Amino acid sequence: MHMAFFEPEIAGNVGAVLRLGACLGATVHLIEPLGFTWDDRRVRRAAMDYIDHVAVIRHQDFATFQAAIGARRLVLFTTKATQSAYQFQYDKDDVLLFGKESAGVPHAIAQVCDAKVKLPIRPEVRSMNLAATAAIALSEAMRQTGTLPLL
Repeated sequence: MHMAFFEPEIAGNVGAVLRLGACLGATVHLIEPLGFTWDDRRVRRAAMDYIDHVAVIRHQDFATFQAAIGARRLVLFTTKATQSAYQFQYDKDDVLLFGKESAGVPHAIAQVCDAKVKLPIRPEVRSMNLAATAAIALSEAMRQTGTLPLL
């Protein structure tokens, strides 16, 4: 399973998703530009020593990312979707795409995604933290595909 993050802005969130990727065995794609410097100590603080156990691929832009993932299905997590992430059927090779914290992804990028899903949340709030969303999304996708690490 793969997770991709479009122009992430917060180093701590990226550190947390790197740790998530290490724990669950998912590749992490970072689509630049980043909203912080890659050597930012906040990334390493959040990822801790787990950063040495995760495959991280940085892409200079969305076009480079698209070329790298090839024919894999791109599943966008967005508050603008109408389909629940829990009712969607995932494949083992899916790439779960998450937008930047402040603005999601541009409309043109949303249009090229194979599917758009959202995590249901209470109507009086806007959105969930990026790292928390990624953790819930990846866990559900891996549960459905039988790819969660064994106990």
